Amino acid sequence: MRICGVELKGGEAIISLLSYEGETFNVPACRQISFTMSATSNTSTVRDFHFAFHKLMEDYHVDEIAIISREQKGKQAGSATSFLFEAAIQITDMPVTLISPLAIKEQLKRNPPMVDFDSLELKRVQKNAFDVAYVLHNHHIFGKA
Repeated sequence: MRICGVELKGGEAIISLLSYEGETFNVPACRQISFTMSATSNTSTVRDFHFAFHKLMEDYHVDEIAIISREQKGKQAGSATSFLFEAAIQITDMPVTLISPLAIKEQLKRNPPMVDFDSLELKRVQKNAFDVAYVLHNHHIFGKA
């Protein structure tokens, strides 16, 4: 199973792919690590993002998408652009799961990855996206999120 982890930050969607096959995790190479959307009031920009994101999911045979959820209100609230990203991602035929930062932290504490992140061929900015994909894999393997 291949999962795409997504962290939505401001006007950027940062992604990391993670697959689990034969009791082994694998981080496949990906041609793109992030998407940006500058003119969110322009419908064609949103459509372009939707098409590009879902084309990437199709090209890399992604089975499921995991998104780090954001608060809707208050000091830690996500930006309007991040919720626009989320909506454009969720309009798909594949399963999309939202996981809270607290659930991610608890799962990583209970079952940390047995690899040093720096040894992976990922950029430091992709760590949170990797973590959410890892947590969703653990949910499928162990039945807990």
